[in-house]
Amino acid sequence: MNPDISLILPAYNEARVIPVTMGEAVTYFTSRGLSYEIIVAADGADGTREIVRDMARTNPALQAIGSTARRGKGLAIREGVALATGNIIGYADADNKVPIAEFDNFRPVLATGVEVAIGTRRGGAVIERAQPLYRRIGSLGFLWFMQTLVGLPGINDTQCGFKFFQREAAKEIFRRQKVDAYMFDVEILAIARRLGYRIQQVPVRWRDDADSRLDLVSGNLRNVRDIFRIGLEHRFGGRLK
Repeated sequence: MNPDISLILPAYNEARVIPVTMGEAVTYFTSRGLSYEIIVAADGADGTREIVRDMARTNPALQAIGSTARRGKGLAIREGVALATGNIIGYADADNKVPIAEFDNFRPVLATGVEVAIGTRRGGAVIERAQPLYRRIGSLGFLWFMQTLVGLPGINDTQCGFKFFQREAAKEIFRRQKVDAYMFDVEILAIARRLGYRIQQVPVRWRDDADSRLDLVSGNLRNVRDIFRIGLEHRFGGRLK
């Protein structure tokens, strides 16, 4: 029997926080009477995968995948979705930027059959700890740039790492997903739109952890390249395969 929910936690050297995040998720799902599996897609060599596998000895609903190399968040989640068996499949940040209890607000949306429910840090969201001003300005510039090239009208926050899907939608979207790095969020929403799936934004409670893993020069250059690629393929491209 499929679990009610599969939660994927992408992680890169998150040994310090992953036990807390997983513990909160287990407590939350249990308190709501939800059957679950948690897949930690962990890259790095700090022992994150080993911690998860040790916890899995007493809780078989937990598992770890990944590599010592840093391969990208998009790839990590794509591999997690391929393994997931839940009726709902989603992912959240390993550092708990959005508390798992926010899923309470996603459940009624998904219960209506909406295929894609995504967190947003705008329009009614509660920001407990804001990003630095330069990052907030940068995010507005990114949104304009992304909308100009990719065109996702009505979507005001593509990058919030708290997204949930009906199982079949997740499998179809991530089967086509190619971007390994941070811009995979834009790509999966572009694919979802092309497949005709409904996307609903849900305001969330969010806190910045002041620990960005993005290199501001090489990372942003890669992001620009990936946005151009996504726009060419999904806004101006041909038939979706």
